[in-house]
Amino acid sequence: MNMSSRWMHVLYAAICCAGAVWASMPLGAETGSSPQKIVSVGGSVTEVVYALGEEHRLVARDTTSTYPPEVSSLPDVGYMRRLSPEGVLSVAPELILAEEGAGPPEVIDILKEAQVPFIEVPEPYSREGIIAKIQAVGDALGVADKARSLAEDVDAKLAAAEQNAKDDIRSPKRVLFVLSTEGGRVMASGTETGADAIIQMSGGVNAATGFEGYKLMSDEAITVAAPDVILMMDRGANHDVAEDELFAMPAVSTTPAAAEKALVRMNGLLLLGFGPRTAEAVTALNQALYPD
Repeated sequence: MNMSSRWMHVLYAAICCAGAVWASMPLGAETGSSPQKIVSVGGSVTEVVYALGEEHRLVARDTTSTYPPEVSSLPDVGYMRRLSPEGVLSVAPELILAEEGAGPPEVIDILKEAQVPFIEVPEPYSREGIIAKIQAVGDALGVADKARSLAEDVDAKLAAAEQNAKDDIRSPKRVLFVLSTEGGRVMASGTETGADAIIQMSGGVNAATGFEGYKLMSDEAITVAAPDVILMMDRGANHDVAEDELFAMPAVSTTPAAAEKALVRMNGLLLLGFGPRTAEAVTALNQALYPD
């Protein structure tokens, strides 16, 4: 795809994104103003705010917003899918900027009834979607020119990272993204997920394509999937399954990944954030999958 065609596609995605964003604002909201007290909900949205140099306008963030490290100094209003209206409204925001999926829905309804502008930023899992996200956040903050510059930079870096990831790969690795192993059962990623997208962008093949979203897989299904590599988020000692324990599980022990002890752990926000650092994630995952 040439530069002109690619940016036409990006523009179309941005228009669609903008429509969804502004549709979520309460009637009568001052969309032309530049709010100075913003609550950012969702790690990738918060990263975009920082990448735009507008972090001085943030008054609070959610638990998933952990990058850059200095964001931890802001008040935490809770996990993005379990927000409380009291926590969000306690910082008197002029705008709530939220990643798609924030909730629960009844809390979002309360926030809108409180006449605080609420903007939901769609979360498509693609390079074009990241560019549209940046442009949507820039529009919401009234810094469209800065967003355009950031979008061009991110687009170029991500295009290069994707191309480099696909160069000289004669036999793509089959990768199974494991979300959890709670209760001895494997919750894995099928298609239409961030994990599926980042695996493909990094030159791998999703080993589980018979379903959409995340679901528990049977031992037989994992044997048939035959992953060469297991990919997991690095969540810290309190949440991680030990490598030996993982590969000893009946569901995993029969796979090529177990035979080679091929396990890749990555920071979850970097891996699945789909924001300004996704080019870095693509390069890191590609190098982990193909170390030689």
